Amino acid sequence: MARNSTPSTYLPDTAWLGRGRHLGPEPEQDVRRNLIALKAAGVLDDFQDLDPAEAARSTVLHPRDESADPGPTARRLFEARWQPAEGVTVRAQLTTYEPEPRRKDGDGVGWVLAAEAETAWDPRWPSPATMFWPDSERVPWDHDAASGVRLRTANQLPKDDDELRHRLRDWTRESWYVHVVVHEAMTPDARGQRPVIAFLPPSVRHRVIEHRATPEQAQIVDFAMKRELRLRMPRGGAVVLPTSPQDPAHDADRYTVRNVFLDGSEPVELLERVKEFAALPRPLTADAERALTRLRQGWHLLTPDEELAHAQAMVTRYAEALEAMTTSRDLYREAAEAAQAALAESGVGEGLTRLSVPGLTKPDGSPLSALTKALGRFRDPNK
Repeated sequence: MARNSTPSTYLPDTAWLGRGRHLGPEPEQDVRRNLIALKAAGVLDDFQDLDPAEAARSTVLHPRDESADPGPTARRLFEARWQPAEGVTVRAQLTTYEPEPRRKDGDGVGWVLAAEAETAWDPRWPSPATMFWPDSERVPWDHDAASGVRLRTANQLPKDDDELRHRLRDWTRESWYVHVVVHEAMTPDARGQRPVIAFLPPSVRHRVIEHRATPEQAQIVDFAMKRELRLRMPRGGAVVLPTSPQDPAHDADRYTVRNVFLDGSEPVELLERVKEFAALPRPLTADAERALTRLRQGWHLLTPDEELAHAQAMVTRYAEALEAMTTSRDLYREAAEAAQAALAESGVGEGLTRLSVPGLTKPDGSPLSALTKALGRFRDPNK
């Protein structure tokens, strides 16, 4: 895993981030059960279940730093390590948070997930979300923190024009996910109602949220997109929404698909555009950058080799500190002895308290006070 903690403008190609809300009764218990099952199955190398306050005080890879503190509302910190490919290790942290007060769309326990690999992320690797959360529709962990819509389903767009425009702003400015809007040319059957994102590779699937516009919403969606994002919504097509602030080089036409057949078949063109967009350098919000920094600065789950290297580094640091203290003591001793000799040679040291050195100083005297008195004799002509 990369150790460079310098803040970045864009998400590194080694990292994977997610954020959401769990609306069920026992979110931490859902995580524990999944971690235990995956470790028993050999999917995970290891995991840890930590108290956030204790974890912040016992950060082992770096000195105590506020960037490693998940904050006062953190409920639990989970760490997991696995190998998605031979010779490649992924380290990931999931932090759960107390429900946000005064939310209009329900409480829910918030969560932030940051994962980083030792090499560039491969979209075919397992999703870090399903290393912590069960990939089951019965566990409602996948609500977007910014808007409340779900990851693993096709979400219907709001009917109201003002609410739709407000949502578009939220999805492009606050959400950590890629948002795709699909217009239904006609009401699909059960096969067409399946989310098209289900065809995406595992690591991309949980980074994308799908929205559906009904046939009668064609004009209202086109108007809202044109006004808010300078995009056009083709009838029976799809649009991958840009991030905000929008990249001046963003090619809206490239991420617009004119025809999407919602008949249960794989929409190849749309999926290729989504994967391409998801692979682009993505701007890091302040919250996302803090999550990545916490992963790098506040990691605890060490391998045996890492524990040995850490112990050896600690021994080296203590030895260097002890050597510096010893050198400082010797220099101080030499300076004190030189000052004492100089005073003796000058003939003004008679009757003065002998300068002390470390280990020989009496409680009621100090080298500094003795030297001050001696120098005072040169300033006073009567002495």
